[in-house]
Amino acid sequence: METLYHQTNRLLQEVTSEDLVRLERAHGPEEVAAAESTAIQKLDSIHQNCSRLDILINKEPPARRSNAKYRVDQLKYDLKHVQNSLMLLQQRRVVRAREAEEREALLSRTFTTNDNQDTAIFLDHELQHHNKLGEVNHNVDEILGVGRSVLHGLRDQGATLKGAHKRVLDLANTLGLSNTVMRMIERRSTQDKYILIAGMIIVLLFLYFALKYL
Repeated sequence: METLYHQTNRLLQEVTSEDLVRLERAHGPEEVAAAESTAIQKLDSIHQNCSRLDILINKEPPARRSNAKYRVDQLKYDLKHVQNSLMLLQQRRVVRAREAEEREALLSRTFTTNDNQDTAIFLDHELQHHNKLGEVNHNVDEILGVGRSVLHGLRDQGATLKGAHKRVLDLANTLGLSNTVMRMIERRSTQDKYILIAGMIIVLLFLYFALKYL
């Protein structure tokens, strides 16, 4: 088992430090195919050796069996990691090949009058879309400005009502009005306050729906 284990570990190190590096640096199709084939063959041999090592673990003495299983499991983990690295290199090569084909196709493409017309139509559409967005943005700014003006006006009106209420109370105290008249004045002041709050809520709801749908 020790001989097979060291042989498998050596193959794994060769794939990691030599074959994958050679595959990553390969340029021509033949060089890439040769490096990839060598790496795949060695990985297949490593996989087969790991299967044989699983069988040989049961033949080890009980005192050494746990350590042997751990070492074989580590080989399997390293094998999976190297296989993932190989797949990643293959995917990168495919992506690079596709990008090279697309770049070559773009460079070799000849633009005709129809192509220019299509491009102009596309740009006109984008320009119209940009102008519409600008108009919507301007309208929203105007709505926000109106909302701010309304809120300032309501706040000023609230301050005015408070001042008027205070002056009326002072005047009522001066004239010696009855408690009934005083309660009526206070009730009217409360109603005005509710009307003010309702107006502010309506304006805020209007601004919310305006921003949401515009």
